[in-house]
Amino acid sequence: MADIKINLLPWRQRVREEQQRQFINVIAGLMILGVLCVVLLWQYYGNRISNQEARNRILTSEISVLDNKIDAIRAMQLKRKELLDRMKVIQELQGNRPVIVRLFDELARQLASRVFFEEVKMSKETLFIRGVAEDNNRISNQLRNFSTSEWFRLPNVTKIDADSRYGELASRFSLSVMRSSPKKNEEAE
Repeated sequence: MADIKINLLPWRQRVREEQQRQFINVIAGLMILGVLCVVLLWQYYGNRISNQEARNRILTSEISVLDNKIDAIRAMQLKRKELLDRMKVIQELQGNRPVIVRLFDELARQLASRVFFEEVKMSKETLFIRGVAEDNNRISNQLRNFSTSEWFRLPNVTKIDADSRYGELASRFSLSVMRSSPKKNEEAE
């Protein structure tokens, strides 16, 4: 047999080129598939983000509506409290009406003879009285009258000055006395 020389180089070259072309096609396909996956994931997460942002906008608008309602409720509660406070003051004033009348009646009843009140002021529970008495004994009688009354307590003279315009022994005086309500005293017992 003679020397047969078969040259396999071109065939190997074609097989190698075919394999290389298949490899490049597979790489290109994988790259296209990868890009497609990235685009799909990008769209998927973009849609999720836009949906969440839409939900957030809805929640934000609802929260602002609720905040406005809460502010309105707070304003109503404040107005209600103010009205209740006003009603309470009015009720207290209405309830104190008979007490004030009774207090002035008791002032007139407890007024000692020859003692004249010129000014009577009331601050909370304290009455401040300025007046003129014929002499200092009349002022003492006035203090005793206040001490024995159910409507007054703790009489205290704050000032006595001689005033000869009303007589030789006449005196101008200032005193304070605490208001007391007989009903409050009965409730305390």
